[in-house]
Amino acid sequence: MTTIIRALTLIAFTWALPVSASADELNQANTAWVLTSTALVLFMTIPGLSLFYGGLVRSKNVLSVLMQCFSITCVVSLLWLAGVYSFVFADGSDWQPWLGGASKLFLPDMGIGNLTGDIPETVFFMFQMTFAIITPALIVGAFAERMKFSAMLWFSGLWLIFVYLPICHWIWGNGWLAALGAKDFAGGIVIHVNAGVASLVAALVLGRRKGFPSVAMPPHNMTMVVTGAGMLWFGWFGFNGGSALKADGSAGMAIAVTHIAAAAGSLTWMAIEWLRFGKPSVLGIVTGMVAGLGTITPASGFVGPVGGLVIGVVAGGVCFYATQFVKRRLKIDDSLDVFPVHGVGGCVGSILTGVFAAESFGGLGLNGVSIGHQVAVQALAVLVTAAWSAVFSYGLLKTLDLLIGLRVTEDEEQQGLDIVLHEETGYHNL
Repeated sequence: MTTIIRALTLIAFTWALPVSASADELNQANTAWVLTSTALVLFMTIPGLSLFYGGLVRSKNVLSVLMQCFSITCVVSLLWLAGVYSFVFADGSDWQPWLGGASKLFLPDMGIGNLTGDIPETVFFMFQMTFAIITPALIVGAFAERMKFSAMLWFSGLWLIFVYLPICHWIWGNGWLAALGAKDFAGGIVIHVNAGVASLVAALVLGRRKGFPSVAMPPHNMTMVVTGAGMLWFGWFGFNGGSALKADGSAGMAIAVTHIAAAAGSLTWMAIEWLRFGKPSVLGIVTGMVAGLGTITPASGFVGPVGGLVIGVVAGGVCFYATQFVKRRLKIDDSLDVFPVHGVGGCVGSILTGVFAAESFGGLGLNGVSIGHQVAVQALAVLVTAAWSAVFSYGLLKTLDLLIGLRVTEDEEQQGLDIVLHEETGYHNL
């Protein structure tokens, strides 16, 4: 009798356990995690990136930067709904290697029951939208303090369509680079290389700010910079961990290596600066953090803790010297160092993904290919992205300059974009 009771108890207990969802059933744990990650990634742009960039510029331009990040969020959201999402993720049939289809324009069949994998498609739609938002917002840092607001709006919207859309499809929408085996877990190529190269082009096309490089242009509010940097670090857990699209060990590992790389990048940048200039700066340690985060992004779902540590250290060193080279040697006025931090970091991280994803380096494996083969595929994806972004960014900027003009006048730049473009000031006592 005792045996029968135990058997019946075991059966009842087994029935009470949650059943794992199949690919076509809603998984509530995964859904909750990606919902949370969506909020975290949006938090990275507004307010994270907004405050980070806003503190870095001069006080007379702080509102212009906040306005640019906020308005880009709105514009990209509507363009994503109108068709960008569709042409990235819908089936493109014969055009699939190059472009998605038009079946999801304005989401005609979207309902609460539609699934992408085992999460609602609405959640996937929103999560991917936050990535599309932050990418053109990163470019704001390259032309800060001198671009017309109207030109910025047109450039950001057109850049999303002609640059971000195809590259995102090629890698994340099962396009031709994905078919080759390119690895980009959370956007090292799609976001950081893409936006970084566009930033370099924008800085070259618009030219230097009045007074650069002879006039010092220090950040006007380092407290704001550090606050924004902390928000970016916090939000990046959704950026990388959420890209697993699951609440599992892969998300946990992505978060772990993200945090390790951020810490390593911060301390490496700080140490180099300390040795070279005699004092560690607050700006240096937070910039090193961003370098570490951007560089680990493509690798975050493929490498282990040791890979995260090495990538973070390399990021801090390489991005520091890239910043010095671009600013001091080339004298290119990429105002907030978008290319040397995000662009260079994205390139380095994407290449190193092919190394540290190997099991021999503690990674999760290369699916049967050699390190050399994977590195070659990664390098190809980086080069293709850089070339596409450079050519189309240049074309868009030159066209807009011809049609509506890109820059404010010298007098307007001297007065500051806040009062000239928005008739407002960030600080009434200044």
